[in-house]
Amino acid sequence: MTRALLSLGAVVALAVALVGTLAGQQPASGTWIAAAGRPAAGEGGTVLTHTQAAPKAQKPLLKPASTPYFYTGSKNVALTFDDGPDPRWTPQVLALLRKYHVKATFCLIGVNVKAHPDLVRKIAQDGHTLCNHTTHHDEHLKKKSRAAILSDLRQTNALIKKASGGITPKYFRAPAGNWSGVIVSAARSLGMASIGWSVDPKDWMKPPSSTIVSRVRARMAPGVIVLMHDGGGDRSRSVAALKVLLPSLTSKYRLTRL
Repeated sequence: MTRALLSLGAVVALAVALVGTLAGQQPASGTWIAAAGRPAAGEGGTVLTHTQAAPKAQKPLLKPASTPYFYTGSKNVALTFDDGPDPRWTPQVLALLRKYHVKATFCLIGVNVKAHPDLVRKIAQDGHTLCNHTTHHDEHLKKKSRAAILSDLRQTNALIKKASGGITPKYFRAPAGNWSGVIVSAARSLGMASIGWSVDPKDWMKPPSSTIVSRVRARMAPGVIVLMHDGGGDRSRSVAALKVLLPSLTSKYRLTRL
C-alpha cells in the first residue's frame, strides 16, 4: 500500500511539472524542463538554469528579395550608419545609441573593418545589426562582372565575420545607392537583403547639424529607413545632430535595427 501511494505521488508530481511547463510556468527546481521532448532553451538537449542565457539568434527583419528595400515594412523606423567603423566617430555614435536604448544598423566598409576589428566587435556586442557595404566603398561596383561583385561581397563578409566573432551579415547596401539587378541578385545569393534608404539628410556633405536635424524631421514617418554616417571623414556634425534627434525620435517612434 505504501509503495502504491509513493508511485501515485510520483505520477502526480510529474504531471504537475509537465502541466506547468506546457503552460509556460517555471518549475520550482530552477530549470526549464523540455516540453514534448525538446529543450525549452539551448541546443542539443541542454537544459539551462536561470543564470545561463541562451543567445537569441538575430532574425533578419527583411528577407533577400529581387529589389532593394527602402522601408522597414512596419511602423518601426530604422537608423542606419554608413562608412565605418571609425575610431573617432563610431564610439560616440554607440554611446548615444546606448544612452537612448536604441538599436541601429551599421553598414561597414571592409578595409575599415580590417583596421578596427575591436569596433566591429563592440557594435555587435551592443546588439546592433552588421551590414556589408563593400570592401572599398566601390561606387562603380554595378559596372563590374557578377564574379567580381561576388568576390567583393564575400571578402567583406569574411572580414566582418572574423572581426565580429562569427556574425555573417544578412544585409547589403550599395555605396551611393548605385544599385543594379546583378548587385541585388549577387547579394541575395549570399543570403543578404539589399537595403536603401527613404530619409537622406545628406550628412555626408557636412552641412550644419541644424540642417541635418531639420531634414530628418521633415521626412520622418513610420517605416522609414534613415541614412546617416559614422565614417568617411569628419562626422562631428552628424554626431551633434544625433544628440538632438534621438530624444525627440524616441518619444514618437520605435527605432529598431534591421
